[in-house]
Amino acid sequence: MSKDKYEKIHDQVDPQEQDRQPGLESEMSPEPIYDDENYKGAGKLEGKVALITGGDSGIGRAVAIAYAKEGANIAIAYLDEHEDADRTIDAVKAYGVEAQKFATDVSQVENCHQLVVDVIGEFGQLNVLVNNAGKQFPKDDFLEISPEQLRETFETNIFSMFYLTQAAIPHLSKGDSIINTSSVTAYRGSPELIDYSSTKGAITSFTRSLSANISEQGIRVNSVAPGPIWTPLIPATFSAEKVGQHGGDTPMERRGQPAELAPAYVYLASADSTYVTGQAIHVNGGDFITS
Repeated sequence: MSKDKYEKIHDQVDPQEQDRQPGLESEMSPEPIYDDENYKGAGKLEGKVALITGGDSGIGRAVAIAYAKEGANIAIAYLDEHEDADRTIDAVKAYGVEAQKFATDVSQVENCHQLVVDVIGEFGQLNVLVNNAGKQFPKDDFLEISPEQLRETFETNIFSMFYLTQAAIPHLSKGDSIINTSSVTAYRGSPELIDYSSTKGAITSFTRSLSANISEQGIRVNSVAPGPIWTPLIPATFSAEKVGQHGGDTPMERRGQPAELAPAYVYLASADSTYVTGQAIHVNGGDFITS
């Protein structure tokens, strides 16, 4: 059996590193697959507006493009990766929808409230919130996790979800959706990413608890828990040696691509999942099997 495109790109990844968080997609070699030509939109998000944090690259970019294929207008929030953000906006607009970028630090509460104000001002509505921004800083020695690192990881990964979701809920209506990016590390742990894994565990509990809290409003809250996915966060986090091995120890023996996650986010945002809330979809190549 010949290798498919996802298997081939796994073999093409050379050891590489980046010296900044959360990383730049434009510096990855090869770049991730974020637009699968085999995915055909069916108007499932027609007339909706989606806000995606960390939308400049990686999973966020792939979700933005898949949503655009389904007819949604797109707002992406990102830190300062302007070139990546521009490319995402261009890719989204190519599918005939409106798109706007917002450079901001979602770890700060005032920025999250202003972001929602800006999105509503630009598009007049908000229907889908994708909380996807994240950082990770590996430490082999638990004792080396500083208060500063702990604070930054929690502020970016989970505090931002509280801030942004609180700002967004007054603008959401019955049938709208909140989708949080969790991680396989929330379920199997990670000895070198203890603070990161802890935030992802918090995201899982946040998803379950919030879904129950606002279920009467008809707003669904779910999560996607990726395994090892080829995003800028990987070369920005790990040594070149580990980057070269990334994903090879999964049952599928390869890393995943952002485009392979995007359909899960479409499902959770669309009417296909009207009876789904408080759940996690695991897209991890069999990396960890939950009960």
